[in-house]
Amino acid sequence: MEDVVIIGAGISGLATAYFLRKRGWKPLLLEAGAKPGGNLQSRQEEGFQRDMGPNSLLLKGQIVPEWLRELQLEEEVVEANPLAQRRYILNRHRQPVALGPGVLFGSSLLSLRGRLRLLGEPFRPPRRAQTGEESVADFVRRRLGDEALTWLVDPFVSGVFAGNPARLSVQATLPRLVALEQDGGSLLRGALRARNKKSPATPKTRLISFREGLQALPLRVASTLGDALRCNTPVDQLRNSDDIWQVSSGNQSWQSKRLILALPAGAAAELIAPTDAALARELDAIPYPAVGSLSIGFQRAQVQHPLDGFGMLIPRVMGLETLGVLFSSTLFPGRAPADQILLTAFIGGSQNDISGRSDDDLLATALHEINPLLGISGKPVFSRCQTWPKAIPQYEIGHLDRVRRIDALSARYPGLYFRANWREGVALGDCMEEAYRFSQDADWQH
Repeated sequence: MEDVVIIGAGISGLATAYFLRKRGWKPLLLEAGAKPGGNLQSRQEEGFQRDMGPNSLLLKGQIVPEWLRELQLEEEVVEANPLAQRRYILNRHRQPVALGPGVLFGSSLLSLRGRLRLLGEPFRPPRRAQTGEESVADFVRRRLGDEALTWLVDPFVSGVFAGNPARLSVQATLPRLVALEQDGGSLLRGALRARNKKSPATPKTRLISFREGLQALPLRVASTLGDALRCNTPVDQLRNSDDIWQVSSGNQSWQSKRLILALPAGAAAELIAPTDAALARELDAIPYPAVGSLSIGFQRAQVQHPLDGFGMLIPRVMGLETLGVLFSSTLFPGRAPADQILLTAFIGGSQNDISGRSDDDLLATALHEINPLLGISGKPVFSRCQTWPKAIPQYEIGHLDRVRRIDALSARYPGLYFRANWREGVALGDCMEEAYRFSQDADWQH
């Protein structure tokens, strides 16, 4: 009988196993793939270092920085270039515009009417009825206006979450924005209050990666788990009898009173369906759009744009398929050979289905769209495409109610838990922080 079986060695499963082990448990972590980490994959090819999924980690608070120190990963940390504070966005004239005070005082992105509407945000009353979820689009229109939605928020939501602001729940996707309005009566007053409440001892937020890419994190966690982690072990059957879970992989099987599914919602649904069809239906209803991550290298002389920032987001109203471009070799040093640069373009998402598209097609589309925007001439010297058929879970309207129904249905099975980015946040830091908090719950008192 195993202490606890965890299925899925993405960052949620790895972090959960690590923190439970610190509490004295002996977890068994099963992973179908050859390596742990899920979409945290990094490659070094032809002098270029690329991340095939997430490209950076935002460090805030105490939990994740302390964990990196425990893992002795601080010495591997690469800090983001200070230029990363500059973010570009494409304006209606197809020119990359740096975000900042100029958005409010210049006409390159917003019209005079749009800027005045944005400046009037502190004087607009908060939402009175707090019942039910509100879409991101409705929230932004109400607080900031239509232009702010079109030219500022929609590109952010599509670029970061691969989502559609008209369908995403603001309470589930951007809860901090909702909290600012509730606490201060407006976003500006809420932000000022939050800033004043910050303790001087609050750690500074940092944007980082690692010398060999973000995959260094799951590989380091895996090394601490030793033989508690078993890769190449796809689970093909779950059975529950008398509150004991039997987990099977080929001719191997294990039993435990505690089972944690650290899997994408659809994969968890497939395993749990023979036990509880209703629970599986709720899990399977969480949408995941496909996203392609394109790593593209050029000679520096081929690119006219200074690439002096984090990257460029592209509003959906422009009619382009590319969601945005990271200036990867600017963001972190050593990502490209001397006199060359590396860009990472993203394409797809819930507003642009790329299912079934070939790598060559996606690459050709991205190059056709971004070359004139960044002043790129000639063919790339390096290109790779990684398509994630189910990339990022979408917290659409009704998501919070769905999670509550999932919790209610799973409560019928003592010892069954879910840990994944479809629950409390899609960001890497959120997944790690929630794994820590989960391990501190009363259920895990040894």
